[in-house]
Amino acid sequence: CTPRCSIRSRVCGGSRAPGSRTGSSDPYCIVKIDNEPIVRTATVWKTLSPFWGEEYEVRLQPSFHCVSFYVMDEDALSRDDVIGKVSITRDTLAEHPKGFSGWLSLSEVDPDEEVQGEIHLRVEVLPGEAARRLCCTVLEARDLAQKDRNGASDPFVRVRYNGKTQESVVKKSCYPRWNETFEFEVAEGAAGQLCVEVWDWDLVSRNDFLGKVVLDVPALRALQPGEGWFRLQPDNSKPREAEGSLGALQLQVRLRDETVLPSSCYQPLVQLLCQEVRAGPQGGVSLITLLDETTTAECRQEVALSLVKLFLGQGLAKELLDLLFELELAKPCEPNTLFRSNSLASKSMESFLKVAGMQYLHAVLAPTINRVFEEKKYVELDPSKVEIKDVGCSGLHRVQTEGEVIEQSCQHLQSYLGELLAAMGRSAPGCPAVVRGAFRQLFRRVGQRFPEQQHQNVKFIAVTSFLCLRFFSPAIMTPKLFHLREKHADARTSRTLLLLAKAVQIVGNMEAAAGRAKEAWLAPLQPALQRGVARMKAFIAELVDVEEPGALALQTLVIREGPLFMHKTKAKGPLLSSSSKKLHFSLTSEALSFAKTPGSKQSGSIALSRIRAAEKVEEKSFGSSHVMQIVYVDEAGRPDTAYLQCKCVNELNQWLSALRKACANNPELLGSYHPGVFRGDKWSCCHQRDRAGLGCGAARHGLTLRDWSDPLEPDVEAQRLFCHLHGLRGAMRCVGAQLCRTLSCPPRHPETGTWLQKAW
Repeated sequence: CTPRCSIRSRVCGGSRAPGSRTGSSDPYCIVKIDNEPIVRTATVWKTLSPFWGEEYEVRLQPSFHCVSFYVMDEDALSRDDVIGKVSITRDTLAEHPKGFSGWLSLSEVDPDEEVQGEIHLRVEVLPGEAARRLCCTVLEARDLAQKDRNGASDPFVRVRYNGKTQESVVKKSCYPRWNETFEFEVAEGAAGQLCVEVWDWDLVSRNDFLGKVVLDVPALRALQPGEGWFRLQPDNSKPREAEGSLGALQLQVRLRDETVLPSSCYQPLVQLLCQEVRAGPQGGVSLITLLDETTTAECRQEVALSLVKLFLGQGLAKELLDLLFELELAKPCEPNTLFRSNSLASKSMESFLKVAGMQYLHAVLAPTINRVFEEKKYVELDPSKVEIKDVGCSGLHRVQTEGEVIEQSCQHLQSYLGELLAAMGRSAPGCPAVVRGAFRQLFRRVGQRFPEQQHQNVKFIAVTSFLCLRFFSPAIMTPKLFHLREKHADARTSRTLLLLAKAVQIVGNMEAAAGRAKEAWLAPLQPALQRGVARMKAFIAELVDVEEPGALALQTLVIREGPLFMHKTKAKGPLLSSSSKKLHFSLTSEALSFAKTPGSKQSGSIALSRIRAAEKVEEKSFGSSHVMQIVYVDEAGRPDTAYLQCKCVNELNQWLSALRKACANNPELLGSYHPGVFRGDKWSCCHQRDRAGLGCGAARHGLTLRDWSDPLEPDVEAQRLFCHLHGLRGAMRCVGAQLCRTLSCPPRHPETGTWLQKAW
């Protein structure tokens, strides 16, 4: 069995955030898991009520303690200001199995509470001649907070008991090793607490608090000796500002704990589902029918995604969607509202496009989206929103009329729309075969359901209702959420994108005049929209004109690629044979390689099977907080490390996530690593002098980000569907004895045959 833990969070927006001297802020959010930055949202400029709408899912170790959301104010001239934070503990999330959704007040960020890391202690009470002796051996600490400008700390430990204090210091390390024993006299029957505090020593300013551990002495007598790693706790003794004075943050957060069993445990369920999909509606009442009729809006998106991923893994995604189309079309429906609701069929097709067609979407939209961002042209067709501005060359300024602004805007929008429709028209051969096959089935089913001459456009609209309204248009409006851009659009660009998305929606509806009745100011765009309808119709006809498609290869040759800066060290190796400069890296299912430029001859590579760890590097090592290290063995079996710098925390974690997923099945992954570099004769992190010595930090192989290009995990999706179906047992009396037997009990162990209760 494989325990899994994940957090899905959606940072919606903020309100009443205090402004800077200019009366506004440039807010962004940083999401941290146990004080480790995982995600940074884009900055929303000049606002006190930002909207981000960014969603992330992080898979992590089940032993995490809390997730925190920091609201920051970006400043180009100085360090970014911290506005406030929201912290949610693991226990709190566990109390909301369906997730938490709502507004939470920001709290003040107190440096004495921003602690992290663990300390290794051995504590025992020993007999003595006059009195007992309390012996506390402080061995080491790891992952301490970085308090100094060099990205490190000068930690000293302060051990206090019964009014007596002893100290010891280690310079320039977040992974200090003290290995010192402190002794105190303990009277017979004495109570009290042993307090172990960690501080950052500073010569000029006051010392910074790094955390503490408090142990009850009477309880220690039962532990002879007691040794282990203890999580450092904050100091909560200071008064706080009134709640709500710093603003609030709207969040959706859900914790998912699950146990994934071996594949054989899910075979009865998977085989049953596959049989139903192959049989189609004529097979009678089935689990798919049950899901279609009983799944609520609250969990429909999640069920749809699990179904799509499970059947993609079985090579039956097209057949699943075809069955859902038939079930939807069998219900009473009107041609003009077909597939416009959030039914299971609609949600499944939407999820399918995001999983199987994201690369296709990028290829079609990216050139036009990038052009809109780069040109930043003013585009507005609504007279009530038109801004009159001065135009002309120096000395010949004149004021544009409203008509001139609209005419110019119409030309810009027509240019963007024409470019986009042309890209779509050329894209049919590049659309994944399984996506074309799904659209072909949809096109055919709708044509059979509405064969009348007056409904000839309905089968085209059915395709565009997904392709344009649910896929292309949302990506045009918010390209950041579809990974088309790294930042949100400014106000001017956002308005242009909104108008372009609206135009694509109207074209997708196949009736250019439809927009005129609702928004008369779109009239100047009508000729272009009518031409667009004809081009869209021709494109759909070509898109669905395909024979039976081959199987989908979700895991394409290149998993991730992009430019990274390589830091050269004294070590030798395939990734360190070039000068220190920016190179183009490519991660495939076989190796991590680099070249001088995209498409040029490969200069070096590391086979994935030889990678032992992919981890972050301390900021002080290279003067940057966005450096990762790849620990591997060369062809001769010698250990080596490559250091690669990313441009931001998002890129860093995306690369780490991709590498960890690609190497997840390596049998010799490291359990610990050195967060620093080996310079001179010692490691910069823990000051060890043995280069091959055991690492001082715990490896984070289990920490990854979910991405649309992730490898399929059919067992995970089967487990989630099993849990959902198990909750519907009350509705299963109508589905037959075979289905009830499959789902009324948890799966059995493949060897012992015993019920595995924890799976559900």
